[in-house]
Amino acid sequence: MQLPAVPGALAPSLLAIPVAFGINSATTLADSPLVLMLTGVLVLASLFSIIFFVSGGSHFQDPLFCVFVVFSFTSVVDLIISLEEDGYISGFMEAYIREGEPYLRTAHGIMICYWDGILHYGLYLAMIAAIGQRKSYRNLGLFWLGSLMMSIVVFLLGNLIGKYSSDLSPAFLLNLPYILIPIWAGTRLFQQPKALPCLSPEKVAEEQRKRLYQRPQDMGLVLVLLLTAAFTFFRGMVVLDCPADSCFEYIYQREPYLRDPVAYPKVQMLIYMFYVLPFFCLCIYGLVLPGCSWLPDWSLVFAGAVAQAQFSHLGSSLHPRTPFPYQTPEDVWWSFFITNVLYALGPQLLAYRCLRCPAFFLPATPASLHVGKKHQ
Repeated sequence: MQLPAVPGALAPSLLAIPVAFGINSATTLADSPLVLMLTGVLVLASLFSIIFFVSGGSHFQDPLFCVFVVFSFTSVVDLIISLEEDGYISGFMEAYIREGEPYLRTAHGIMICYWDGILHYGLYLAMIAAIGQRKSYRNLGLFWLGSLMMSIVVFLLGNLIGKYSSDLSPAFLLNLPYILIPIWAGTRLFQQPKALPCLSPEKVAEEQRKRLYQRPQDMGLVLVLLLTAAFTFFRGMVVLDCPADSCFEYIYQREPYLRDPVAYPKVQMLIYMFYVLPFFCLCIYGLVLPGCSWLPDWSLVFAGAVAQAQFSHLGSSLHPRTPFPYQTPEDVWWSFFITNVLYALGPQLLAYRCLRCPAFFLPATPASLHVGKKHQ
């Protein structure tokens, strides 16, 4: 009997948690999914009981606290999976991966487990600590939201259309809650009040009167976003089998990983092309015209999404688990590495700029409008 598939970046082993913690009869448990499920539920219930007893129930006033606790628990298991698949440890998850989620043995599966077990785990701890100290964690939460959603969407779509699609069962529909929970968490995060800067209307009006050529940093960001958008469109055309010679040369001599039948890289490039590319264009618009108050929040979401995507894509392209014909050639290794790192850096710089100097993006108040008209 095959275990239901669960997103590797989220909870590939809520059912396999007992195995991860050293149950000796791992093979027996892997053949008994009900036992794994019930044991995992008992472990989670015990974890919640301990937290509730220690905190006196005060933290549970914020429902996202429960989400972060559960996901931090599964992040540790993801880290165990990635370390075992890379040979650093052994004897924990072998039976579960073999019987339940073989696609986690791919280079992409290993990289998203590393990302979840290290970066997501750190974010969960930081946000749990912020809740305990009654501090705002909105910015961290938005970055986490983008990172997690990108990981889930690419992972699920890649499994549906890639080489492992024949291994999926109707139980794959059980992945639906792992999409709905982050969406619900995202609505909660966007509803949290923003930390508004202490800026006078006159200061806001002064900043918003500046033309683009008077803001050299924003001019540089616009240039970076234009180059990033062009590269996004080019790689999208590459995976769509564009007959141009440049596309043919690129996919065979620069990024052969885009041809990998696991389909994760192809899905990633299409998401970039149809969703991230339009956002880059909106960002350029927001850097040119003042008052785009949506840009700081969404820049954080997309910064998390692109960071996760580039880490997984770059790591998978170079990972030895990727079949040799699809690995990045040694003669273009450095150019490939630098290009993809710079691609990931652009959205991070944009998010940093929006957080550091938000005056240009604040909605214009009546007072600032009055000051602006006065200077015209």
